Amino acid sequence: MKAALLHEQKKPLEIEEIRIDKPGPHEVLVRSVAAGVCHSDLHFVDGTYPMPVPAVPGHESAGVVEAVGPDVTYVKPGDHVVSILSPFCGECEYCLSGRMSLCRMVNPTIGSRAQGQAPRLRTMEGKGIFQLGTIAAFAEQTLVHEHSIAKISPDMPMDRAALIGCAVVTGLGTVFHTVKMEPGATVVVIGCGGVGLMCINGAYIAGAARIIAVDMEPEKLKLAATFGATDTINAKDGDPVEKVMELTGGRGVQYAIEAIGLKTTAEQAFRMLRPGGVATVIGMIPIGTKIEIHGPDLLRERRLQGTFMGSNRFRIDFPHFIDYYQQGRLKLDELISDRIRLEDVNAALDNLKVHKGSVARQVIMFD
Repeated sequence: MKAALLHEQKKPLEIEEIRIDKPGPHEVLVRSVAAGVCHSDLHFVDGTYPMPVPAVPGHESAGVVEAVGPDVTYVKPGDHVVSILSPFCGECEYCLSGRMSLCRMVNPTIGSRAQGQAPRLRTMEGKGIFQLGTIAAFAEQTLVHEHSIAKISPDMPMDRAALIGCAVVTGLGTVFHTVKMEPGATVVVIGCGGVGLMCINGAYIAGAARIIAVDMEPEKLKLAATFGATDTINAKDGDPVEKVMELTGGRGVQYAIEAIGLKTTAEQAFRMLRPGGVATVIGMIPIGTKIEIHGPDLLRERRLQGTFMGSNRFRIDFPHFIDYYQQGRLKLDELISDRIRLEDVNAALDNLKVHKGSVARQVIMFD
C-alpha cells in the first residue's frame, strides 16, 4: 500500500509503497477513506516529541473494514469505523472505573504496540515501521486493535467522521468530561485551531453563557464566532489576561481551556480564573517545559489540570457526536478548510507550522 513515511524527524515525509500484515488476533484491517492532519502529528514530525523512525504518522481517520482477525467480534467487513489513539483494554483499574482514556494499553510512547510485539508495517526492504498512536493514518490502509475503533452509521460522511477521532472527541470531551461544564458557565478558550474550535462548539452545546475566544489570527477569531464564541480577543492587541478581566468585570472566568501547548498560554489560562476556577491544558507542551503559577492563588481554590483525548469514552461518545452533527449543532462542515491528496501532506504540515489563519482542519481524502 501507499503511505507517507517519516525516515527522520525534522525532514519531509516520503510517499512510498510499504507492506502491511494481515490482521492477527483482535486486529482489524481498515481501508482508509479520510484522515485529518492534526497539529499533534506535526509535533512528532518536527521532533518536538520523540518518535521511533521509520514511522507513519497520522491518528485521526475514518474508513471501511476490509478484514478482521481471529477473535474479533465487534466489527465485520464493510462496517464504517472511526479510529482513536486511546484504545482500551477493559480490564485495568482505569477502564473499570470509567477512565478509559488513561488505560494502560496506551504506554508513554503514545500508543506504541506492546513491547516485544513484531511491527505490523514494514518497508519494502523488510524494516519495521512504527505506527503513531497504533494507527498510522497517513496510509491507504490501517491495521489496528479492535479496541481502537468505533462503528459509525454508513450515512455519516467520512471526511467529517474522521475529525471525530481527535479534534471533536478532544474538544467536546474536554468540555463534557474533563471540565464537566454546567449551563450558564463563563469560559475562555485560548487557541482557535481545530481542537480549540471544538472546545468552543462544545461549550456552546453545553449551554455556556459566555464563551471568550483568544487567538492571534483574525481569520480564526471570525471562525470562532461562527462556532459559538460570544467574545473574541486578539492577543496581538494587548495582554489577553487583562482583556478577559475587563470582559468579566474583573472577576475572571470559571473555566479556561488552553488549546495550543505553550508555557505562556498555559500560565495565562490559570491567571484568567476567578476564585474556584479551573484551567485545563489540552495542548502538547514541549518536553522539559515547566509551568509556573503564583502559589498564593491556590488558596482561592484555583486549579490547573491536564487532559488526554478529552477524558473520552469513545464508543459511547462518538454516536452522540454524530447525532449533534446531524442535528446541526456540531459544526464539522465549517471545520474542514481543505480536502487534499496524500501527496499533499507535507504542504498541509507546513500550513500548521506557519499558523496559517484560514486553516482549521485539513483532511486527506484517499478516494
